[in-house]
Amino acid sequence: MAVSLFAIVRSRFATAFALGSLALAGCSRGGSTSYRAEPVTRGAITEVVSATGDVSAIVTVNIGSQVSGTISKLYVDFNSQVKKGQPLAELDPRLFRAALERAQAGLASAQADVEKAQAQLNDAARVEKRNKELLEQRLVSQQDVDSAVANREQMAASLSSARAKVLQARADRDQAATNLAFARIESPIDGIVVSRAVDVGQTVAASFQTPTLFTIANDLTKMQVLANIDEADVGKVHDGLEARFTVDAYPGDEFRGSIREVRQAPNTIQNVVTYAAVIDAANPERKLRQGMTAAVKVLTSHKDDVLRVSNAALRWKPENAPAPEQPAQRGDRTLARTERRAGPSAASAPGKPGRLYKLEGDKPVPVDVRIGISDGQRTEVMSGLAETDSVIVGDSAAGGSARPQGGRRGPF
Repeated sequence: MAVSLFAIVRSRFATAFALGSLALAGCSRGGSTSYRAEPVTRGAITEVVSATGDVSAIVTVNIGSQVSGTISKLYVDFNSQVKKGQPLAELDPRLFRAALERAQAGLASAQADVEKAQAQLNDAARVEKRNKELLEQRLVSQQDVDSAVANREQMAASLSSARAKVLQARADRDQAATNLAFARIESPIDGIVVSRAVDVGQTVAASFQTPTLFTIANDLTKMQVLANIDEADVGKVHDGLEARFTVDAYPGDEFRGSIREVRQAPNTIQNVVTYAAVIDAANPERKLRQGMTAAVKVLTSHKDDVLRVSNAALRWKPENAPAPEQPAQRGDRTLARTERRAGPSAASAPGKPGRLYKLEGDKPVPVDVRIGISDGQRTEVMSGLAETDSVIVGDSAAGGSARPQGGRRGPF
């Protein structure tokens, strides 16, 4: 019985010792850290600037009315094809015709006044001539001659005034004729009617501001996109760059175009400054429509056969590593001192400074590199790494997720 009790106690002690050893072993393994690394690769990389914009026709004309009146006829509707000079609508012309007839009557009256003034001038000239002849015969006084001269000069002035009134009456006639012509609204260009804002019977008031009656697009087979480029990216975008964009209506189609110009005028919305880049795009199938929202990608740079690393490698840092200071916190002087310590050519080296960690054995080793363009997933490494290196992109114990370096900003 005693032997059995001793065996039981010894068995329980061995079990407890084994459990304790396993726990210590587990703690020892939990204290070690393993990393997930990726090799440095070589290949092509393309830098892309993303933006949003609106699709519109290259030439769009808003057609209005220069005179007020009531729409009496409509000749076109939405999506109507029109030619230059083709009538679009007509205002009620009765008032304009009456005004033209009144102006024509005023012109005729002014012309009659000219004839009357001319007759009076001719009569005054004859009286002046007769009085001068009688003065030579001493049958009239000098005062009679002077009165005749003054009367002739007054008649000449009256004739000039009557002729001026003819010019004014002719201008009134021309204005009335023009208003009558404006009552017939015509297309100024060849194109398609995009919108119509009036109906028959509607009154158009053009007293203070010209109303928009129709909108005509010149050629819908050629469209443009006004892309809003962020101020941080506008330095990379210039005329002639290739652009690709998609619209929600055709999610599987990618449209291509090229940047015609980057406008200088800034657009500020909620303290965000953007600049409009005009992208010309062909639209032979007329899939693109006015006002569509486009998701634009501008291809700003492309390089072949360069070293590349994952952007996660530029975000990862060891758990106890100090957070890197931002240049705004360190100041330009501190940054200059850092570059001088790095070497005489560090400040003039191409690319931007960066830091990542490569895996040597089981330990992370910090490496200062110069980085170039990025496609959002991978970044060009210009110096500091070799193709045979492997860089750390995360902790395997943390599911491979990369811890961002403190305070880092930018596309990485």
